Amino acid sequence: MQLYLNDTFREIWKGLDPFEQIETLQGDVLRAIKNRRTLRFCLNGRGYYIKIHHGVGWVEIVKNLLQGKVPVLGASNEWAALNRLQELGVETMTPVAFGLRGRNPARLRSFIITEELAGTKSLEDLCAEWKSHPPSPSLRRGLIQRIASMVRQMHRHGINHRDCYICHFHLDVSADTDHLRPEDLHLHVIDLHRAQLRRRTPRRWIIKDLGGLHFSAMDIGLTRTDRFRFIRTYEQRSLREVFSRSSRFWRHVEQTARTLYRKLCGASSESP
Repeated sequence: MQLYLNDTFREIWKGLDPFEQIETLQGDVLRAIKNRRTLRFCLNGRGYYIKIHHGVGWVEIVKNLLQGKVPVLGASNEWAALNRLQELGVETMTPVAFGLRGRNPARLRSFIITEELAGTKSLEDLCAEWKSHPPSPSLRRGLIQRIASMVRQMHRHGINHRDCYICHFHLDVSADTDHLRPEDLHLHVIDLHRAQLRRRTPRRWIIKDLGGLHFSAMDIGLTRTDRFRFIRTYEQRSLREVFSRSSRFWRHVEQTARTLYRKLCGASSESP
């Protein structure tokens, strides 16, 4: 068994079985599927999120392996990814409790609790307003540079998200974001339960992440200049160098994004 509780949960659950206590938590159920439940709850006036994982079963494990996918067996991926991102200085959720019990990979029980990201808004919701309420040029540039820097940092240190969409980046909107420098924008990457950690991120997974990110931003009115700004920030070199050395790579990213758009949005190849 693996168990970590911060001071708050260590005191509250002192002498109790955390795996029994999590099943008694009351709150708003955000998602409930066969083997995983996500819940928002309050404790001592503070908001938290918990993901409770039950065994996925051998059928699911075998199905994933036959499809060439690494099965997600519980909360361990997210726990490891959150802690690694914090070490790297990439803003994300704050984990406060984690538990893993069992030896049979098909019947593992696990959970992870994170602090609520209060005063934030997902980029998907934020950018949906851009067509009717355009952002300031400084905020637009700042967000593009910030997200490119974050994803670059993840990929350079062996982390790929696997669900890298703008809905999984939350901006702190409690401050006057219109006049902040890019490095002062507080942007948090969330929902890392499928993230993978390695010594080095394989090229194909980098392309999948970047393609997913591009796909999810196709309908928010990004310009060619915006896309070039993202590429230049991600690559940390001039566009002349990028397109002389990495043009094939970025074509693959574009193809991945358009394939996703056609598949999920029913769009033609002429879509944005």
